[in-house]
Amino acid sequence: MEDFTNKFDPTTEDENYQVSRRIQRLSLHLTPSLHSSVNGSNQLEMLTCAKTKLLDVNTSMLSDYMRGKNREIQERVFDFFNSRPDLQTPIEISKDEHRELCMRQLLALVKEAGIKPFRYVSEDPAKYFAIAEAVGSVDMSLGIKMGVQFSLWGGSVINLGTKKHKDKYYEGIDNMDYVGCFAMTELHHGSNVQGLQTTATFDHITDEFIIDTPNDGAIKWWIGNAAVHGKFASVFARLILPTHDARGSSDMGVHAFIVPIRDMKTHDTLPGIEIHDCGHKVGLNGVDNGALRFRSVRIPRDNLLNRFGDVSRDGKYTSSLPTINKRFAATLGELVGGRVGLAYTSNGVLKIAVTIAVRYSLLRQQFGPPKQPEISILDYQSQQHKLMPMLASTYAFHFATLYLVEKYSEMKKSHDEQVVADVHALSAGLKAYVTSYTAKSLSVCREACGGHGYAAVNRFGSLRNDHDIFQTFEGDNTVLLQQVAGDLLKQYQEKFRGGTLAVTWNYLRDSMGTYLSQPNPVTARWEGEDHLRDPNFQLDAFRYRTSRLLQSVALRLRKHSKTLGSFGAWNRCLNHLLTLAESHIETVILAKFIEAVQSCPEGNTRVALKLVCDLYALERIWKDIGTYRNVDYVAPNKAKAIHKLTDYLSFQVKSVSRELVDAFDLPDNVTRAPIGMKSEAYAHYTQYVGF
Repeated sequence: MEDFTNKFDPTTEDENYQVSRRIQRLSLHLTPSLHSSVNGSNQLEMLTCAKTKLLDVNTSMLSDYMRGKNREIQERVFDFFNSRPDLQTPIEISKDEHRELCMRQLLALVKEAGIKPFRYVSEDPAKYFAIAEAVGSVDMSLGIKMGVQFSLWGGSVINLGTKKHKDKYYEGIDNMDYVGCFAMTELHHGSNVQGLQTTATFDHITDEFIIDTPNDGAIKWWIGNAAVHGKFASVFARLILPTHDARGSSDMGVHAFIVPIRDMKTHDTLPGIEIHDCGHKVGLNGVDNGALRFRSVRIPRDNLLNRFGDVSRDGKYTSSLPTINKRFAATLGELVGGRVGLAYTSNGVLKIAVTIAVRYSLLRQQFGPPKQPEISILDYQSQQHKLMPMLASTYAFHFATLYLVEKYSEMKKSHDEQVVADVHALSAGLKAYVTSYTAKSLSVCREACGGHGYAAVNRFGSLRNDHDIFQTFEGDNTVLLQQVAGDLLKQYQEKFRGGTLAVTWNYLRDSMGTYLSQPNPVTARWEGEDHLRDPNFQLDAFRYRTSRLLQSVALRLRKHSKTLGSFGAWNRCLNHLLTLAESHIETVILAKFIEAVQSCPEGNTRVALKLVCDLYALERIWKDIGTYRNVDYVAPNKAKAIHKLTDYLSFQVKSVSRELVDAFDLPDNVTRAPIGMKSEAYAHYTQYVGF
């Protein structure tokens, strides 16, 4: 590193001292001292005050417990890309270069590393999502491109098609010969899938469907793999059958069709198909999003993905489901894996950001007592309040999304209607909640790392830009939360009709009456640490809030429906409904976190997880303390005790924060310099910025 002392010529001793002290501090930040760790690797030496621990955490045991059986496949992904510098995404890269690199990365993963994600989409969804998390950590564009190919395009074929489609297309999708698209979204319709306008009209003379884009608003838009690489598309269109009555045709609702869009040999666009490039985006520029217009494109009748509805040679429509709405629900239900994947991988992004921010905050020194060494910025309470609840949330989301993946895997095996309904609502809620939280947290992490966080090499910019769209695709978050609220209201009605409730809503069955009664004036004043850290108290508090919100919004909807109608009443109560949905999802997250703590077999690991779980629960209660105070669920002295304990738990979590982020076991090229833990990373950073 260049010697800065030659650039200064101070004229006083005081100036000399100040300059030397500043240079020494800067040198420590850029080239920290090293020590040999237990396993022999070089790691950054943390400040003494930042190393103070209140308990010992075995990082390896914690990591094993969290990552479970799919740890090996993730390490295979990381090891492969670590061994291939030519496949690592550079900081500065053009849109076109990024797209080609992304395609080469995916081909190499499948053909060279021998990791074929498609076979796990149905056989072992947990393994597929583990691969997706690891791949997305390498390059989020690669993770999305993989999802388009295998989960969306491939998933539509195997989930909405029948044996003939699997026999014809499975191998080509699996080995990347049949690169495809998922053409659902249109220029004028995204979340409202039932409003799609693209048509597929059956011609009984030629035994073909004719795919048409009737107007500009029906152009398929934001279609991944369409602009450059795609050869096929699963096109969602209204199935139109000719009739012999006055209407002339019958609309059977939205169905999916396999439509070839490019020649298999020449890669030229096929007749009747227009493809346009959606251009440079805010993020994910390694994904080639395009727009598709169809002008009387003819496809064989067999290209209808006919699991839920079929058309015979003579134009007769048959289905095991009696109505358009039931067929539509079944179709979208089979595509819920996209939401599951986004919730899971969004938490993977949060793990990266939290790891970067915590490691940097342990290392970075700023200010301190008079005439004393500067202290770690994570020793400041304000920094702890920014990052420690976020670290706790990352753990909470990890166990909640693991539970979601387990339920999704169960659904794929059993096809039980109750499990399907539960997964649909839970995936909508977790996708909306986790992606929104991660999006906000990325900005907080960037700010927590000061000026260094603004360097592109440190990933916050690309992570933030690439992840931002997670809040929109696979369902706009506001729309998804309304689905959760709608399901809660349906369950609320079932409660009073004596019907059964979905698994996720069991607590409403057993304790709605208790939660809606007056709070106990004695327990409202209990403020001991044992009581506040009791999972029963924490879970009861979350459930109480959700139950109160549910009852109050049900009464408001009933009142406003009389004058505004059902749609107007819903809109009048919309913010209330969104708060209800978020409260319910937080309750589910906490319940799964508590279960994970109680199931942990190793003592110190369980203690560490309990500490993090308590911080997650009490910080959430404190953030909404006004709700609890308004109904006297928490007395003033108890509210004060919750605040104090939350501060103390943040400090305790800080003391083991290094071990907690290390348990994510992310490789160095995922958490880049200067925030990564290797001295070589600092050398890379200083070289890049010109020191």
